[in-house]
Amino acid sequence: MKYECNYLVEIQFLGFRFHGWQKQPELKTVHLMVDKTLRFILNGVRFKSLGVGRTDARVSANFFAFQLFIDEKQDFNTFIELFNTNSPGDVRVMSIKKVADDFNIMNNAKEKEYRYYFSHSQKNHPYSAPFITGYVHELDINLMKTAAELFIGEHDFTRYCTKPSPETQVVREIISCTIEANTYLKANFFPEESFVLRIKGKGFLRNQIRLIMGALSDIGSGKIDLNYIKESLKADSNINIVRTIAPASGLHLHHIDFD
Repeated sequence: MKYECNYLVEIQFLGFRFHGWQKQPELKTVHLMVDKTLRFILNGVRFKSLGVGRTDARVSANFFAFQLFIDEKQDFNTFIELFNTNSPGDVRVMSIKKVADDFNIMNNAKEKEYRYYFSHSQKNHPYSAPFITGYVHELDINLMKTAAELFIGEHDFTRYCTKPSPETQVVREIISCTIEANTYLKANFFPEESFVLRIKGKGFLRNQIRLIMGALSDIGSGKIDLNYIKESLKADSNINIVRTIAPASGLHLHHIDFD
């Protein structure tokens, strides 16, 4: 049965205590908390929520969105106030807006930007753990910057995907991929110097960005070289799998552009 209203709801969440977005049996997920809050504030009104994608356990989102199908028109200010008053402290709504009946949150996501925050050469303050990955050994940041550029363009990312099925579209395009000094995410308990991997594309495979970051950390550690990265992106490569996956908590979904 069709719902009366169709909205796009933009949210933020800290993923450190959640097992990703998607609902899973007996696990605390962001979608579970969102629907619990919606059921409470909507007081019996029929609704359905659909997220823009999945996130791994402990991955955070500066910008995430879900499509809200509902049988009752919403006052935007009241909805935001009620949701944020009753939701957990690590989840908040930023905006809600009406979208066309034919809007599809999965198909209309045009470009996503992820950011992976990291530091090196020291053990970080424990308070940093939900936000930034600390590599205790020294990394060659300049070599990592050169390696990051190799991922730009259309490549076969079979080796940068966890358990792809025969139907998985492993050829993907990365629009940009850079490593920069972190001037975006700051806290007084962060290390004095940190960095961020910024990566943009229309869509990403399961664990793709964490595997890319893992390969870049291996480059910075001297475990592999630039030729290894080039070879790993070829469809007919002899490399079976990229073995290092970066920890989840350094990864943040930064922004999504919709058509």
